[in-house]
Amino acid sequence: MKFRRAGLMTKIVILAIIVYAGITLVSLKVQISDARETRGVLQTQVDNGLQTNSELQYAIDHSTDPDTIEDIARNKLGLVKPGEKIFFDINN
Repeated sequence: MKFRRAGLMTKIVILAIIVYAGITLVSLKVQISDARETRGVLQTQVDNGLQTNSELQYAIDHSTDPDTIEDIARNKLGLVKPGEKIFFDINN
């Protein structure tokens, strides 16, 4: 069997297809890289949200605990027990 030589037009078309495929692959590689970076940022946000949710759930679960109530009264409201004295350091 004798093969015919490909014409110039056929070679140009094949070369154009190869160039197009190469450009498309490079473009897809950039898109994949960007998507991975975005996924990393979003995963960090999800992890932070889960941590905040667990802290809030702990606070809800222990909101009726007497030690928690006392801690809030002392630190956030500035309350003291009867007969207790508070000293403030004014040197700073």
